[in-house]
Amino acid sequence: MNSSEKDTKKRAIASRLVRAGRDPDLTGPFVNPPVIHASTVLFPDTDTMLGRRQRYHYGRRGTPTSEALETAISDIEGAAGAVICPSGLNAVSTALLSALSAGDEVLIVDCVYGPVRHFADTVLRRMNIDTVYYDPAVGADIGALFTERTRAVYLEAPGSLTFEMQDVPAIAAIARERGAVTLFDNTWATPLYFRPLEAGIDLSIQAGTKYIGGHSDVNLGFVAANQRHWPALKETHGTLGLCAGPDDIYLGLRGLRTLAVRMEHQMRSALTVATWLEQRPEIARVLYPPLPSDPGHALWKRDMTGACGLFGIVLAGWELADAKAFVDGLELFGIGASWGGFESLAILADPRRYRTAAPWTGEGPLIRLHIGLEDPDDLIADLDASFAGVAEAKLSR
Repeated sequence: MNSSEKDTKKRAIASRLVRAGRDPDLTGPFVNPPVIHASTVLFPDTDTMLGRRQRYHYGRRGTPTSEALETAISDIEGAAGAVICPSGLNAVSTALLSALSAGDEVLIVDCVYGPVRHFADTVLRRMNIDTVYYDPAVGADIGALFTERTRAVYLEAPGSLTFEMQDVPAIAAIARERGAVTLFDNTWATPLYFRPLEAGIDLSIQAGTKYIGGHSDVNLGFVAANQRHWPALKETHGTLGLCAGPDDIYLGLRGLRTLAVRMEHQMRSALTVATWLEQRPEIARVLYPPLPSDPGHALWKRDMTGACGLFGIVLAGWELADAKAFVDGLELFGIGASWGGFESLAILADPRRYRTAAPWTGEGPLIRLHIGLEDPDDLIADLDASFAGVAEAKLSR
């Protein structure tokens, strides 16, 4: 490694996000890499083709466009390598399949993203791979759940819908002692605010659809691996024939450049809105680890350097119909799945449907909010108006 490369590694991640993956050998003099649409790649002669003695040999296996994004993700993750998948869920399934074989057992946190649970309970089950769901608060006690068949531990923090934190370094250390692979869904914090591999995780997973894409117009997933697990991940990804389209890859790389400024703004706005919501009589709890009142605040403060704009609110004893009316009454919050884009979103959620190891006991309905790039004062005014609308409707009944 030359001195300029060493200097690059010392730069702040916001600076690296702007330049990561920009190799003149790949992109030439252009700020953005060319968008190369390719399936067939030509060779100068038969010996070169048979020996695969050139940088690219088939479009699915890589182009300068995909290599630019893979290199960028590897850089900001501090990884030995990274792969691009056509969606976040596919990144999860690819990572799990790279770590598991028939007859194995995997430990998965109980607050995991619902479709991951579905994958485990269907596809993995058909492969004779058993899943044990564990309480997100287990910490170093996770060792008690291991059996001779446990080969992987899957973490997500904060948890999907309910935003529990986990003691990631403690769990990763136990898993490594037992010879198990650790996988971590880092979509909420992104590599900007948390680097799982530095905490002892083997595979860091991102739904690039969300904050890295940033504009609600692309489906992408990424898995970054440490040196120990990179060969297995690369082999599984290639054997499954996975690839993303060049236009989607370009949009992912474009979104990566502005990740730092977008997330900083959305974190500030989310803290403003969440703090305001904490004072409302209609709210039983705000589920957001950056708040000092959150049970996971100490772990969040220890392990992460920032937060995104996604959090939950538990309504204080509301009827379901009133919660629906509240969401429907919002004007600046769209009702839709996914998050991480520039627009604010609100959905009604029911974590009880997905929990088995640590049942959810909320005081009332749960609403998940995603704070976008709108002015936070306008968002607060919108929430306030919808609260007022529900209160008025209750009085008129």
